[in-house]
Amino acid sequence: MLSTDSFLKSMLSGAQMLFVAFGALVLVPLLTGLNPSVALFTAGMGTLLFQWVTHRSVPIFLASSFAFIAPILYSTQTWGVSDTLGGLMAAGVVYMLLGVFVKFNGVGFLHRLMPPLVTGPVIMVIGLGLAPVAVNMALGKTGDGSAELFPYVDALIVSMSALLATLLAAVFARGVFRLIPILFGVAVGMIVAASMGMVSTAPIGEASWFAVPDFVFPTFNWQAILFMIPVAIAPAIEHVGDILAISNITNKDFIKKPGLHRTLFGDGLATFAAGAFGGPPNTTYSEVTGAVMLTKAFNPIVMTWAAIFAILLAWVSKFGAVLQTIPTPVMGGIMILLFGSIATVGLNTLIKARVDLAQSRNLVIVATTLVFGIGGMTVGNGEFSLQGISLCGIVAIFLNAVLPEEKSNTPSDLHEEKAVVDDLIDHAR
Repeated sequence: MLSTDSFLKSMLSGAQMLFVAFGALVLVPLLTGLNPSVALFTAGMGTLLFQWVTHRSVPIFLASSFAFIAPILYSTQTWGVSDTLGGLMAAGVVYMLLGVFVKFNGVGFLHRLMPPLVTGPVIMVIGLGLAPVAVNMALGKTGDGSAELFPYVDALIVSMSALLATLLAAVFARGVFRLIPILFGVAVGMIVAASMGMVSTAPIGEASWFAVPDFVFPTFNWQAILFMIPVAIAPAIEHVGDILAISNITNKDFIKKPGLHRTLFGDGLATFAAGAFGGPPNTTYSEVTGAVMLTKAFNPIVMTWAAIFAILLAWVSKFGAVLQTIPTPVMGGIMILLFGSIATVGLNTLIKARVDLAQSRNLVIVATTLVFGIGGMTVGNGEFSLQGISLCGIVAIFLNAVLPEEKSNTPSDLHEEKAVVDDLIDHAR
C-alpha cells in the first residue's frame, strides 16, 4: 500500500504530466474540428488501455497525434466526421497488426518495411503539406483561405505574438516549462486577442459547469478507410523511437519487457478506442517523456493519475467552452512553428540515419515522395482515389521495396535506433 505522502505525490505528479501534455493534446482537435473535451476523455482512456496491454510497466502518456491533422482535415471535408472516425479506427487496427507482426518477426521487421529513407520524407510531407493552412489561419482566414474571419492587421499582430511567445518559451525556458511552449503561446495570444476585442466569452457563460462530452460515433466508408490506413506509417515508426527513449531514461529495456509488440498493440488499441468515441488518434508523447527525465517520475502510476485527471476534466463543459473561444490567428501563429518543426523532424531523421542522397536510389525515393505528398498528386478518381500523405507513404514503401540496394556505408539498424534515441533525449533536454 502507498503511504499518504506517496499517494499525494503521485497525484500531483500526474497532474503535472497532464499539464505538460495539455497544449499539444487539445491543439489537434481544435485544428481539425473535433471536440477538445472528447479528446481529453479519449487520451485518458487510451492511456489506461495502453497500461492494461503493457501491464502498467511503461511510464508514458498517450494523446492526440499531429501526424493525422492533415488527413483528418481532408477526410472530414470529403466524407464527414463520422466516416473519418471509422477510418481512424481502421488506422488503429493497422497499429495492432504491426504489433502482431513484430511479435512474430522481430523489431527489425519495422526497419525493413519503414527505414528512415521512407519515414523521413513522409514526416516532412506531414509538416510541409500543412504550411498553407498555418499561414492562412495566421492571417485571419479559414484554413483553406476561402473566407476572412478577422482583419488582416489585427490577425497578424495576434498570430505573431503567439508565435513569438511559443518560440521564446521553446528556446529560453528552463526545466519543465520548456516542455510547454504551446501553452505559453496560447496564453499570450489570448491576452493580445482579448485586448483587441477578438475573444467572445458568450459561449463560456452559456455552457453549464458539467456535462457529458459531445461524443460522436463512427460510420464506416471504405473510401475513408483506405485513405486513412497508410497514415499510420509515420507515427508507428516514431513510436519505436519514443519507447527506446523512455527505456534509456529509466534504464529499463521496454523493447523486451513488456515488448515492442505490446506497446504497439496498446497504441493501436488506444487509437481504435479514440475513433469509436469521436476523438483524434493517440500516440506516445515525447513531451511527457522529457518531463519524466526531468522529474524522475518513473512510476507508471503517475501516468494513471494523469489519465484519470484527463477523463475527469473532459466532463467540465465550461473548460471545453474556454478552449473553443481561442481565435483562429492564435492557433495559426503556433501552427507556423509546429508544422515547421514536424518537417524538420523528418529532415533530421534522414540526417541522423546518414542517408546518402547522392545515391540515385535514395534521391528517387525522397524526391518522388516529397512531390507526390506536397504537390497534391492524386491516383484514381471517382469512388477510389489516394492522395497526400496516404499516397506518398505507399509510394515510399513500394519504391524502397522494389528498387535495388546500392553499396553504401549506411549504418546498421542498431546505430539508427541509437541515433533516434540520442535525438529525442537531446530534444527533451
